[in-house]
Amino acid sequence: MNIACLLSGGVDSSVAVHLLCEQGYKPDLWYIKIGMDDTDQGYSCPQEEDLEIVQAMAHKYGLKYEVCDLQKEYWDHVVAYTIDKVKRGFTPNPDVMCNRLIKFGAFHEKIGHQYDKTATGHYAQVLEEEGRHWLGTTPDPVKDQTDFLAQITGLQLEHSLFPIGHMPKEDVRRVADEARLPAAKRKDSQGICFLGKINYNEFIERFLGVKEGPIVELETGKVLGKHKGYWFHTIGQRKGLYLSGGPWFVIKKDIEQNIIYVSKGYDPEAQKQDWLVMRDVHWITADPFAVPVLGIETKDNSMPVKFKIRHVSELLTGVLTHRGDGSYFLQMDRTTNGVAPGPFCCVYTADGRICLGSGEIAWE
Repeated sequence: MNIACLLSGGVDSSVAVHLLCEQGYKPDLWYIKIGMDDTDQGYSCPQEEDLEIVQAMAHKYGLKYEVCDLQKEYWDHVVAYTIDKVKRGFTPNPDVMCNRLIKFGAFHEKIGHQYDKTATGHYAQVLEEEGRHWLGTTPDPVKDQTDFLAQITGLQLEHSLFPIGHMPKEDVRRVADEARLPAAKRKDSQGICFLGKINYNEFIERFLGVKEGPIVELETGKVLGKHKGYWFHTIGQRKGLYLSGGPWFVIKKDIEQNIIYVSKGYDPEAQKQDWLVMRDVHWITADPFAVPVLGIETKDNSMPVKFKIRHVSELLTGVLTHRGDGSYFLQMDRTTNGVAPGPFCCVYTADGRICLGSGEIAWE
């Protein structure tokens, strides 16, 4: 089997390469370049250390490696998506769109289609059931990344390999140490790659500027301070408000009036709710409301599901209903905080074994 392996320079993708080689494969290594370091945008994504590790892995296992430049594609699609969502008052998830549009999209169109499979270091599994490919969760709920992959297509999934998807993180680290991989001691990456070391607010300000507005206490209507623009703030935010007597949390935003509403105290009840609405729902392999799959039974256009709205280890439970207008209503079994328009709500089978897809949380 002819395999392309996307190597980021981190321990996860490095172990993926090691495992493929142990199984007798000789994957070609590809490093995706998305940092905007050679454009007039003024931002960079440090790559020197990444490339050193890619080169060291290629030398260690006698593999070919190349760089795939997808800077323009990343800027045109993922960065543009991020700025558009922020401007509209939503909370975007560029990592989710990067997987669909860049790692499993643009790379496949440019390079990946020449290979039988494309392997990555994601914590997810490809399960084959009922003659179809499904996105399966992993044994390590803390590291599970199916929520970051919940916008990829069934065809993209069918072409994918996740060599470490069956392993908990501690085993991945152990294998890296035992194999003396160059990335064995490297810390996990954090944040959005295209930002590099650039401050997030500075990045947003470059595109959307500054527009002063009031910070208002939700319960009393009292003006507590000023902000520089609603686009700098997200629902559930605690840090960066610079208000005394806290902690304060951002509860909601008035986009038209440029007002930020806050509430005092840890995890205030005003921030919680037990329902949400999803639009533009994307089913990875099949729409369970349209065709019978995986033994799922829908009654009155509803089905029991597990779900997550943030990258956390716990899957919550609820009932998902397909409404006539194309939207979906999710009734949760208990209240949760941080429900905000913009992020993706990821939907799983009732046993939490398979990620069925995701949709964007919307205003009602």
